[in-house]
This record gives sequence, structure tokens and C-alpha cells, in this order.
Amino acid sequence: MERELVFYTNPWSRGAIVHWMLEELGVPYRMETLEYGTTMKAPEYLAINPMGKVPAIRHGDVVVTEAAAICAYLADAFPAAGLAPELQARGEYYRWLFFGAGPLEAALSLKPCGFTPTPEQQMQLGYGSYEAVVNTLAQAVKGRRYIAGDKFTAADVYLGSHIGWGMQFDSLEKRPEFEAYWAGLKDRPAHKRVAELSEQAAAQQTATQE
Repeated sequence: MERELVFYTNPWSRGAIVHWMLEELGVPYRMETLEYGTTMKAPEYLAINPMGKVPAIRHGDVVVTEAAAICAYLADAFPAAGLAPELQARGEYYRWLFFGAGPLEAALSLKPCGFTPTPEQQMQLGYGSYEAVVNTLAQAVKGRRYIAGDKFTAADVYLGSHIGWGMQFDSLEKRPEFEAYWAGLKDRPAHKRVAELSEQAAAQQTATQE
């Protein structure tokens, strides 16, 4: 019996990363849109994610939170989609998927807050400095269509989302390397569908609140 796949999200959240991943998979799923401060903090959802944040998924009895973990899980749960390399070829895949979830996420989140770590603080922080992260990422995507080999993978969904958003919201410099890499991803049919669906969901949510 096929296990139900439920996707918990909000149109103004990192849930868009998982939404893109789901559309790339092409498998049936049910989407539940939650509101900040209300249904996202309700006991029913806190039983899914005690952090009271989205995204999260429930696949049968399996619950997964954190966007990078969800992408990795879905790639393995639905191997027919080909969104994860063979196990022996996953070095780059795991490296950049979790580079995005760790150093890149931290650096892009703290930059708009005006936090610039001192050399001493950089030794304590997992990402070191914004400059180190950005330079490393630029070198990684330079001249590459995909980040983990010659095929599109879940790592491109996750890393590409952060690069696209980072440039859009000015938390990431618009370097030629980033623009070229993102240009090769943003027009994928699955990503365009998610962008359209997110705009519709956001418009409906705004209309409901007015």
C-alpha cells in the first residue's frame, strides 16, 4: 500500500525548497499550508515539528524536518527520479548539500543582521566568515552546470534555492559564477510551477487576511 506523503509549508518560507523538490519527483503529495504564530504553533503541528517551523513532511509514519534533510530523504525514498547519485559517487553531493545547510545558511542569515565576526569569533563559528563562504561557493559552481557531477540532483535544488534567493534579496553578491549557475536552474519546469503556485498561495493568503 502506497504511503501518503504530506507536505507542511507556508508560501513565505523555506518550504519553497521542498516544494521544488517534490515537483521534480513528480509523485503525489498533499500540501498543508500553515500560518505563522497560529496553526504553525498548534499542538497538532508541534507533534510533527516541536520547533513549530516549516517545512516538514510526513511520509507514512516517517516524519522529516529541515529542508536539506527532507531533500536528501526524498531523493532516497523515490530513487526512480534520479535525484541522488549512486552511493559511491555521493562525495560532492553530500558535501555541497550540507555546505548549503551549514556554512552558507549561517553566512547568508547573519549578514543582513549586521554581524561581522572577529577573527577570534571566526574560529568558533562553523562557517568562519561570510567572505570565506562566498569565495568557496563561487569556486565550487564556476563553470559547472550542476554541483555534484553531470546530472541535476537534490543538492542543486537546495544550493540553487539559496543562491537564487540570496541574489534576489541582496544577502549574496551577484557574482558571474552565481548568476550563470542559477540561470541554468531557474527555468526548470518544476521550479517555474512552484513559483507560480507560491504566488497564487501568497495572494490567497493575503486576501484572506484583509
